[in-house]
Amino acid sequence: MIRLTRLNQNELVINAEMIEFVEAIPDTIVTLTSGKKIMVFEPVDTVVERIVEYKRTCNQVLVSG
Repeated sequence: MIRLTRLNQNELVINAEMIEFVEAIPDTIVTLTSGKKIMVFEPVDTVVERIVEYKRTCNQVLVSG
């Protein structure tokens, strides 16, 4: 799960496994595999970094567990 911020400054947590793609048009839009689109405050690069960190953490648990 990754924490992001809606444009109204409310925080939300998204299941990173459900993210299909992220785009900037010009605001950042996260599209989930369900087709739902969520507009967030963070730039695309930040969202990608959080997804990568989440995946890295999951892989560390699998390797060390």
